[in-house]
Amino acid sequence: MQNIGCSKLYYLAGVLMKYIYLVLLIISAVLARGQDKTSLPQEVVLSSRVTIARILIEGNTITRSGVIMREIAIHEGDMVSRDSIADMKEEIKLRLFNLQLFNEVDQDVTPDKDSSIVWHIKVKERWFILPSITIQFADRNLNTWWVKENHDVRRASAGLTLTDKNFRGNLESLAVTVQEGYTQKLGISYMRPYVNKGQTNGVGVWFSVSQSRQAYYNTDSNKLVYAGAYSGPVIQRNYEGGLSYVYRPAYASKHTFQLNYKDYWVSDTLLQLNPEYYANKSNHARFLELFYRYEYNGVDNWNYSLNGFKLVGNGVVRKGFEGLDFQSYATIEAGLFSNIAPGWYYSFVLRGRLMYPQDQPYFFRGGLGTQTDYVRGYEYYVIDGSNYGLLRFDFKREIFNRTWSFPVKYFTAIPLRIYPKIFADAGYITSPSPGNSFLSNRFLYSYGAGIDVVTLYDIKIRLEYAWNHLNQNGLYLHFNSE
Repeated sequence: MQNIGCSKLYYLAGVLMKYIYLVLLIISAVLARGQDKTSLPQEVVLSSRVTIARILIEGNTITRSGVIMREIAIHEGDMVSRDSIADMKEEIKLRLFNLQLFNEVDQDVTPDKDSSIVWHIKVKERWFILPSITIQFADRNLNTWWVKENHDVRRASAGLTLTDKNFRGNLESLAVTVQEGYTQKLGISYMRPYVNKGQTNGVGVWFSVSQSRQAYYNTDSNKLVYAGAYSGPVIQRNYEGGLSYVYRPAYASKHTFQLNYKDYWVSDTLLQLNPEYYANKSNHARFLELFYRYEYNGVDNWNYSLNGFKLVGNGVVRKGFEGLDFQSYATIEAGLFSNIAPGWYYSFVLRGRLMYPQDQPYFFRGGLGTQTDYVRGYEYYVIDGSNYGLLRFDFKREIFNRTWSFPVKYFTAIPLRIYPKIFADAGYITSPSPGNSFLSNRFLYSYGAGIDVVTLYDIKIRLEYAWNHLNQNGLYLHFNSE
């Protein structure tokens, strides 16, 4: 009977993931078709038409011209309306900025003979080889570490990542990470976005190993409970690696497929405190993971969007060999951003997850309160569960926008933009085993005011003061977008 039940479970999960994939493919086709129709704006009645005789690209000392041509959606020999040129220039500028390769993009269209034009594109490249120092905390965010853990430096990790974001000028990414402190980590990744002549297929590979001497083993009243000593033996170690394939049929749409293998281990000490940390009271979780991701990029800036629409859908299927039986889930993120008046913006961001089966070992049931999935104003809480939904609303005003020029290569322009705002969030998470959680299976909401600061290389700082439904309020600091 158990084998029959597992077979039904796999069948239902397979059907679930198949329909999710089908829906995302349909969305991709519709959006890509709409995108193809608008990539070269045309007037119903054209007063005059010109031919693009030549496209000249300057300033790309490292980036190959083919990478730029892949993005701009115009070709030599195209016939376009004179009236559409201004809109096309703006679209090309946004597309090239979204590559995150250039600090500046300038364009000039000059007449040529016989009703033709020459399209000049001049770029100023960023510094691609970036040695970045990261400070990470054992806690979910800076606020928890500073307030609840008394900013104990032993709970921090310092990492050095050396990344070439434009390896060999092909938009390839090669990164090596070394991290010490609370969590020790070594990782390497490589991604080549274009491996075929049509620049639609890409491949990648990654591997990492990490370990900690302290780790959380349970959730008590929506707070994580930790075990282990800072200078004691290692009680948690993770090995992860995988292969990826990327299919990008059009500018705005991208499909990513990954086949990953993961091996997680915890010590007997951690297992004694929570025998259900992994399935079957095992101190190992070994599983194969199939991962699919769809992205639609219809915004002005992917990292800090002010106008447009973006969509991200993920589907994950895991088959365990030890410590995990089976898990599948799908997540969605949809963002609508609008510039309603000069300097005034609003946005709606929706995130959600569906999981099957809903009852999972403790380690695999994390819900709201981690990474970007949290209701603002509840930063100090963790809410375990299976299915959840989260809606965010922001209304902001740009009060400062200035760029300083410097005679330094790769730092020729340093921008600074400031946006005061008001916001409101709402969320809900279901949990089949809530335990003593007082935030599961109930409506959560918050509201507040804050300020966003955006500067060089899309660095973001969010300072927000929020009130939640528990009549609690506080000031929170974040370094990502909504």
